[in-house]
Amino acid sequence: MSTITAEKQLKPGTFTVATNLDREQWIKRLLIVLVCVWLMVVVVLPLFQLLVKSVIDDSGRFVGLAHFITYFKTPALSQALFNSLFVSTVTTLFAVGLGFPWAYALTRTRMPAKGFFKAVAMMPLFAPTLLNGIALVYLFGRKGLITRGFFGALPGMDIHVYGSVGIIIAEVLFTFPQAVLILSIALTMTDARLYEAAESLGAGRVRSFFTVTLPGVRYGLASAVMVCFILAFTDFGAPKVIGGNTNILATDIYKQVIGQQNFTMGAVVSVVLLIPTVVAFVVDRIVQHRQVSQIAAKSVPLVPRPQALRDRLYLGFCGLGAVLILGFYLTAVYASLVKVWPYTLTLGFWHYHFSGTGGGGYAAFFNSVRMSLYSAVFGTAITFGSAYLIEKTRQMKILRQAAYFLAILPLALPGLVIGLAYIFFFNAPGWRIGGVFLPNPLNVIYASMAILVISNIVHFFSVSFLTATTALKQLDREFETVSESMGVAFTRTFMRVTVPVCIPAILEIGMYYFVNSMATVSAVIFLYSADLPLASVAVANMDDAGDVAPACAMSVLILLTNLTVRILYGFLTRRIKTRSQAWANR
Repeated sequence: MSTITAEKQLKPGTFTVATNLDREQWIKRLLIVLVCVWLMVVVVLPLFQLLVKSVIDDSGRFVGLAHFITYFKTPALSQALFNSLFVSTVTTLFAVGLGFPWAYALTRTRMPAKGFFKAVAMMPLFAPTLLNGIALVYLFGRKGLITRGFFGALPGMDIHVYGSVGIIIAEVLFTFPQAVLILSIALTMTDARLYEAAESLGAGRVRSFFTVTLPGVRYGLASAVMVCFILAFTDFGAPKVIGGNTNILATDIYKQVIGQQNFTMGAVVSVVLLIPTVVAFVVDRIVQHRQVSQIAAKSVPLVPRPQALRDRLYLGFCGLGAVLILGFYLTAVYASLVKVWPYTLTLGFWHYHFSGTGGGGYAAFFNSVRMSLYSAVFGTAITFGSAYLIEKTRQMKILRQAAYFLAILPLALPGLVIGLAYIFFFNAPGWRIGGVFLPNPLNVIYASMAILVISNIVHFFSVSFLTATTALKQLDREFETVSESMGVAFTRTFMRVTVPVCIPAILEIGMYYFVNSMATVSAVIFLYSADLPLASVAVANMDDAGDVAPACAMSVLILLTNLTVRILYGFLTRRIKTRSQAWANR
């Protein structure tokens, strides 16, 4: 009798739990659909509009590959493709060639001050690439510091910096941190047992390097090569300043759209720029997948042993590199304070007033800060929420796989391509399909802060998404399973368990969005309006107008802002990270 009574009492509760679970499932399905719709609207549809624009004429008539044939038959235009491939290839060789010994020094030696050398290697990440070009002008330009022999104190040296030479130097500095990061991770994953086996078989250090070290990091090397190539191939800032008469695809798009108002040819050049980037992106994804499979089998980390000669050699190498990197940016800071370079070397803040210059001055700077904050807040929320739905839910597997593909697709899209695609999509009042005009409801956000924030979120979405996915994979699915069985809302589990545990990754994503949004120029240079000037765009405009010193000053402001925010972020979040990760130390 008591058993029957208990069963009767259990049924209403069971029904309530089941009803809650059904509602939870439908909410999750709806959110997954919204993620897919969001990615379709901000990634696929604008890219489709760009592709359509490249195969139609001004009257909307389909012309196939006619524009591409015209492009490749025009020597001045097609030469840009060769220049881009050449510059990117040479840049990749130097960046990876210098990044490997630096990463080796950080992971395989016992040299002192590793934290300092890693911080110095990462410094170019916080500067706009425009600053790299401007600093080169002050160092190797016609009136540069080294060209004039430190104001006549030493013999001068002219390296003809305007053109391929200057672009390669600037891009090596830009891609070098990426190579160091990727190769450092690859080098830390080598199993120490392999070296023990090689040593027991009588292999010396040189042979162990070629038979154990290089094979062990081959996927990391390949990934570093692909990433450096993509970054150098698609960068716009440095070639814009230091490129001279050497045209590359990124600057060609700018000239076609801004200089000649030829949006059709701009779309064609964008597609040409996109093809090698997508190929390199696909190769990189294959390499990373194989690297992850290899890492899963690793077990014993390698702890380097002291070797006096080796450690001193790598300390000298990193010390020289640190002097060059710090000297490079200190030159830019010094030049921004000089009254009239190189004639009146009195130091002051004249150029930081931005009076009599275009670009918007401090209004542009604070607009960039505001845009970066919005990008960090909304980008982090959208990215982490999307990653959670794709990684931690079990509904609609095919749709989640499609969403994952769309989420990593922006990694292959250059910023200029995103900006131009957004012009075609968001600026269109509507589309005529089959004689019916469909208005564009998203046209209202064109030339607003919203479209700038969205373009930044999309431009930097993939790396942030992969960071969030990696953090979420560390959490056992049992959290969600137990919550469902107990009838706990998934939103409560998300806020009470998932977010606190993943707070370090969430904070890193926010910092990534802010720093890159402050420094980027390619994704926003087509989208800003006269009412919303931006700091990075102001640098390009001031450089165009010949106001190099104020452009340098604005670039230094961006660099110092990013460095300051990063330092404050480190101090303010250390305690938060410690508290959120206390469970891992129990």
